[in-house]
Amino acid sequence: MRVLSQPVTIENIVATHRARRSEIEARLAEFRRVWAERSDARLWEELVFCIFTAGASARMGLRSIEAIRHLLDSGSQQEMAEALQSRHRYPNSRSGYVAVTREYLLEDCGMRLSERLESFRDPLARRDWLARERRIKGLGYKESSHFLRNVGFRGYGILDKHILRSLAELGIIESPEPPATRTRYLETEERLRSFARDIRIDFDELDLVLWSMKTGEILK
Repeated sequence: MRVLSQPVTIENIVATHRARRSEIEARLAEFRRVWAERSDARLWEELVFCIFTAGASARMGLRSIEAIRHLLDSGSQQEMAEALQSRHRYPNSRSGYVAVTREYLLEDCGMRLSERLESFRDPLARRDWLARERRIKGLGYKESSHFLRNVGFRGYGILDKHILRSLAELGIIESPEPPATRTRYLETEERLRSFARDIRIDFDELDLVLWSMKTGEILK
């Protein structure tokens, strides 16, 4: 069933935040618990989920994770591709991304993702590593931000199509086209952060407010 999104106005944003705040806070608390547990296996699963959502959807990512969870540690690219048939739009390319990324992380940090993420003192450097390391496949700045938010880090803007359309409707950006460079991503993210300050809504909560206004849901 197609979701009819709400008109994105400041009045509707404030009203949606008020109505769904407890649900949003519970979701953000769930993300923080992921980091508190420091489970490298869970962090890897969340990273793969974000590889699957790129160019697809959160629901497709969830279905795909269910299909290959048993293969995340050591399944071959072919095994993962077969498991993703009818689950993901791009079973071959996405399974390849997972295999290449896993090989790199084994070499780079022995899959100790919690240690690797914690080693960054600069939040931007942490995201740059995920988005710009050529052997971490399929993330970019949007999905790197998505992953970091989902594992409990704060202050990263997930500039997906729903957020960008919302910002364009509000006149905060000129076009809902995805930022093509790091500089443009940071500029748009800062405009979103400034808007959050202006309307006195927590930056991380605002992301979920806008997403829910467009989709009717608060997923991950």
